[in-house]
Amino acid sequence: MTVDAATGRQDGDKMNAVVYSEYGDPSVFEQKEVDRPTPNDSEVLIDVRAASVNAGDCHLMRGSPFLVRFMYGGILQPKLQILGMDVAGRVEVVGKNVTRFHPGDAVFGDVSKCGFGGFADYVVATADTLVMKSADVSFEEAAVVPTAAVTALQGLRGAGQIQSGQNVLINGASGGVGTFAVQIAKSFGADVTGVCSTEKMEIVRSIGADRVIDYTREEFTEHRQSYDLILDTAASHSLFDYKRALTPEGTYVMVGGPVGRLFQAMIFGPLLSVVGSKNLRNLLMEPNKDDLAFVKELLETGTVKPVIDSRYALAEVPEAIRYLEEGRAKGKVLVTLDANGS
Repeated sequence: MTVDAATGRQDGDKMNAVVYSEYGDPSVFEQKEVDRPTPNDSEVLIDVRAASVNAGDCHLMRGSPFLVRFMYGGILQPKLQILGMDVAGRVEVVGKNVTRFHPGDAVFGDVSKCGFGGFADYVVATADTLVMKSADVSFEEAAVVPTAAVTALQGLRGAGQIQSGQNVLINGASGGVGTFAVQIAKSFGADVTGVCSTEKMEIVRSIGADRVIDYTREEFTEHRQSYDLILDTAASHSLFDYKRALTPEGTYVMVGGPVGRLFQAMIFGPLLSVVGSKNLRNLLMEPNKDDLAFVKELLETGTVKPVIDSRYALAEVPEAIRYLEEGRAKGKVLVTLDANGS
């Protein structure tokens, strides 16, 4: 086995990957040499240039909530060896049934439906999970889009039925989903209020929020202002507080936050929606190529600009996940496998 001096990648049938074999904190991860995956007839092999860290990686790392163990097949220990949902890179090999892509194409997408595997030199994915990356968008920018931006889009356009001219509030506006949600809501012609902490206010202003509320000093649910749509990435209040902050026909959509509050929204949201005309619901993002293509157009036109907080090398995945769990990130946390990032 030899190593390419320019890229640090293994030659032959091996690759570098960050793996884990037990649930726990970020210390369960280690970088090691593993077999390079082989695509089947409907898959492509991607030379990964960048990957992003998501809350889903944290849940799978810890095996919490316990439901994720049933969903991904490992009750006592994980069956997934390599995490990483969002990737951007170049197509290395295509299966014989794949016609949309060719070796050398720059692509990005959410590979969670394909068994994850983004925290590695190479990953396999089905062609229908990927879209082409334009030359004007870097691999780093593309890698942070699939989960966070599609979650924001599905929450605003799908569950929230956003309309031009509405007053929209994004709770948790400085995070990965929140920074995309502010920009996507503006692209639909909404008047946008972002909620975040003091040190993150300038970031939220810089991406287009019409006003920013510092939650350490003000309580938005007690304002006289009411909102047509609230997209909640933090779940920091009770459903009753959110309902009070809505207009008579308003909609509240929870897309993130503590697991306990997510389950509360699933159970009690429909019940509270029955009383009156306000709608309270939660959303579990579903990877969707058409939604990803929609966000890709916003990215290519400059309507949406990814906010990247920090970059980590592949071997630093444990530190990247630890940093995300601390809740200090402004925007997205990136794992880069390409020294040029483009």
